[in-house]
Amino acid sequence: MTAAQSIRYSIFIRPISIVSDLLVVTLLALFCFKGLNLNYSTYIGYLLISWGTIAFLIKFYEVYRFTTPVEILTKIVKQGALFLLLIIAYFPFSKEVIFSGNALLRFMILSFILIAISKFLLFYYLKKYRIITGSNYRNIVIIGFVPESIRLKELFEARNDYGYRFLGYFSNKKKNDEVIGDIDYLKTFVIENLVNEIYCSLDEMTNDQLSDIVSFADENRVVIKFIPGTKEIFSKNLKINYYEMFPVLTMQKTVLHDPATKVFKRLFDIVFSLIIIVFILSWFVPLLSLLIKLESKGPVFFKQGRPGLDEKEFFCYKFRSMKLNVTTEKEASKNDPRVTKIGRLIRKTSIDELPQFVNVLFGEMSVVGPRPHLWSQNKSYGNKIKKYMVRHYVKPGITGLAQVKGFRGEIESDDDMINRIKLDVFYIDNWSLILDIKIIVQTVLNILKGEKKAY
Repeated sequence: MTAAQSIRYSIFIRPISIVSDLLVVTLLALFCFKGLNLNYSTYIGYLLISWGTIAFLIKFYEVYRFTTPVEILTKIVKQGALFLLLIIAYFPFSKEVIFSGNALLRFMILSFILIAISKFLLFYYLKKYRIITGSNYRNIVIIGFVPESIRLKELFEARNDYGYRFLGYFSNKKKNDEVIGDIDYLKTFVIENLVNEIYCSLDEMTNDQLSDIVSFADENRVVIKFIPGTKEIFSKNLKINYYEMFPVLTMQKTVLHDPATKVFKRLFDIVFSLIIIVFILSWFVPLLSLLIKLESKGPVFFKQGRPGLDEKEFFCYKFRSMKLNVTTEKEASKNDPRVTKIGRLIRKTSIDELPQFVNVLFGEMSVVGPRPHLWSQNKSYGNKIKKYMVRHYVKPGITGLAQVKGFRGEIESDDDMINRIKLDVFYIDNWSLILDIKIIVQTVLNILKGEKKAY
């Protein structure tokens, strides 16, 4: 009997979680939407189908023992936002139904709280359960005794809440106390010790050995995973595609290219930009326009072409903070004589960037993303700095990770730009809704306390 054939109650966790969430949605719908002249069987069916469809598209229930709390919260917020849109979409098509904003708000708040609590309670209970009882664990072995496999073993030992029990290494190249045997002995050991997962170092295996181990794992229902090793390409986000029966690995650019993520981020941008435009720009633009006009001649807004998504040009809008000049491709420096008095104030507080929320609404920019550089900077650094062009994989942002970390303003050396690009690439590779919110909050805090390089 292999480990996969032994009793594992963890397989029931996901179905229980799904049923629990659907039960919460059903009961709260009956409670919150009472008296709205709804056909409850039709509407609840619509809600359950909507919830299930969204959950499937955004992989809401794909939570593993190594998933972080931030990733779980991001999934909950994303699921809730898309679910809210589908709930609202139902009412215009039902003429006899009474729409109630209070009922909808009550339903969303209660369901969000209850589902979030259940998710985190289950998540932390399983972690504690593994630590205290030693149950709900998986036996694992590693093929290859290389630095990467050693680090993986150390991670499993340090994070016992993950629930992995390391049994030993197998290697044809290294012999020591931690290496149980060679790769030929692996199959016998896996069956006798109910091993659940095999981790393979690609640096220590030939193609024939790899093919043999994969076949063995398939036959015995053992999970097989691969350690990237020194081949950097394998550390990327790879997706397998088939050309008829021929498998091809494709490097995916970023999580931000996932269709569901793109839709969610775009909806967030639209809602956020509309709030700023309606509640701030609607009254602030006339006031600031008057102050700009009183000090110097020229337009209120400054419009400049910048490279955007896929390096396509768009016109970036700002409040004009300089006197009219012909050196617009030269970035502002400290005590720049081109900057007006009112311009110094609005640049110091980043108010000059507010018109870019119009760019966000039009879909040319995002609220958070890599800042759009000048074309001159793009041409200068594009071939000089590694991964510079990666920033064009996504829409440029009004604010970004590099800006809140202090890398903004004048470029005094190549290191200034290198540090910006490192943070831009980190943001693109590690995007989450929580990270966007953190950046927005930090941007506001930086504006309130003032920034040294904002001039």
